[in-house]
Amino acid sequence: MNDQTPPEQKQPKRRVEMTVRPTAPILPPSNIQGNALMVVIAIMAFLACLTLGAVSMVRATATGWQSQISREITIQIKPEDGLDMGAALVKARDLALTFVGTRDGQIMDDSATARLLEPWLGTGLNLEDLPVPRLIVVTIDESNPPDFEAMRALLKEEVPQAFLDDHRTWVNRLVQMARTTVMIGAGVLILVFTAMVLTVVFATRGALSGNRHIIEVLHFVGAEGSFVAQEFQKHFLKISLKGAAAGGVLAAGLFAVASFWQSRSLATPESDQATALFGTFTIGWAGYLGIFATMIVIALLTTITARITVMRTIYEIDLIRSDPTRTDGLLDD
Repeated sequence: MNDQTPPEQKQPKRRVEMTVRPTAPILPPSNIQGNALMVVIAIMAFLACLTLGAVSMVRATATGWQSQISREITIQIKPEDGLDMGAALVKARDLALTFVGTRDGQIMDDSATARLLEPWLGTGLNLEDLPVPRLIVVTIDESNPPDFEAMRALLKEEVPQAFLDDHRTWVNRLVQMARTTVMIGAGVLILVFTAMVLTVVFATRGALSGNRHIIEVLHFVGAEGSFVAQEFQKHFLKISLKGAAAGGVLAAGLFAVASFWQSRSLATPESDQATALFGTFTIGWAGYLGIFATMIVIALLTTITARITVMRTIYEIDLIRSDPTRTDGLLDD
């Protein structure tokens, strides 16, 4: 039976469209080695960021102490028989304010002086019965301080009972303490970073050792070393970013919570003790930027370690191919 269908009406058979199965990642998105490495990175990032924030906090607190002390000088007048204390206080204050670099002078009254002595002598003091020196607090210009030696000589001449304390000894001691504290904190930070580097390096190599067979297969089928290293870099970069972000955010959150607690509990014994020992728990934008930079450094360190380890593994595989007798000591690394 002949086919009478006109040629123009004949339609070609439709071809079945080919479907390409989506490619899976070379490395599994999560495994035991990767999760363990992420936890290690998170812990080391938390310790590094915590140390960095603590050093920044101590340095800012010491700087604040130094600035507060260097802004004021104290004139002390010792009581003597026949001395008109009120007139001596006014005269000493006026003499101090004649010098260039002084801004204000405040005579501490009886109530303020009694409050200073309350921790040792209790309340209800009568200063008339006690040989208590009286104080004058003079505010000075930090950028243009007065001539302390000339002021001390003039006070000694006009008011022999007056003694000028410019807090220079305390400032020098505080500066030395601040420098020592910062140096100790920097040393601890270096130790933490060194431990973090070694831990991340060995943890990354341990995680890569479990995927060595993947590197061998890819290299055997002809994949270039740069391609294999790039794939492993991406994988370990994600792991390191997650771990470093977790540790850094936890450290930043700890400082934020401590600062919030301190601001909410002002004038309480707990807050006063914490402020006296550690200062304020605010690390400022510089501290948070340092925490962010630490997170980036940890991520880059892990990525570079992964690349170096992959390239070293490929080099060992090429050595084994060229000389199979050299397997000793290479596969065990």
